[in-house]
Amino acid sequence: MPPLLEARELTRSFGPIRAVAGVSFGLDEGDLLTILGPNGAGKSTLLAMLSGVLRPSSGEVRLRGSSRDPGDTAWRAEIGVLSHRTFLYPPLTARENLTFFGRLYDLPDLPDRVDARLREVGLGDDGDRRVRGYSRGMRQRLSLARTLLHDPSLVLLDEPFTGLDVYASALLREVLTSLKNGRRTVVLVTHNLAEGMALADRIAIQHRGRFVFDGPRDHLPEGEEEGFYREVLGG
Repeated sequence: MPPLLEARELTRSFGPIRAVAGVSFGLDEGDLLTILGPNGAGKSTLLAMLSGVLRPSSGEVRLRGSSRDPGDTAWRAEIGVLSHRTFLYPPLTARENLTFFGRLYDLPDLPDRVDARLREVGLGDDGDRRVRGYSRGMRQRLSLARTLLHDPSLVLLDEPFTGLDVYASALLREVLTSLKNGRRTVVLVTHNLAEGMALADRIAIQHRGRFVFDGPRDHLPEGEEEGFYREVLGG
């Protein structure tokens, strides 16, 4: 069986700047890959190419063994993306936001599905509140509910812990842990070393556009992860 997701020599340049430089990897169904790295390493650019938002300068992304057109609706239905933008409508309630996105996917049993996702992210009692009154953490959890609403096979998460307090981070961690159910494949980009390490099956460290480390989580020295990370980055 081919990998569920495969990146083949992905490269992306912006003028003279090469943000991603020949990144290749494959993920099977149920894998969770955490991509770590400093600012400017090219992590978000890589995720944008995996999602189809950004076309690579060279290389290709394959899903279930097939190179796909990012504009293909079947491709879109397979992927859920949580990015820096929430894509939420503040004047609407949480329930109305999810209902709107669900109708875009023509999802069956939409009211039950919306209720289930709100409960899953800890917003079951706040579904009828307008999003403009939500905290940063609540908006982030609602964005995750939007990402998972259509039950995608591949989930791409770009810095989900940014700006969250300890309580909101703990709630988000519980939801992300629940994604490790053997069905969904997850790529998580984060600056949060501890959270990223705790959730991952596999770790990649990206630096200056390249993967300078890519391997199973248990290959990292227990209790010395931060030192290992700094060493791989050259100090």
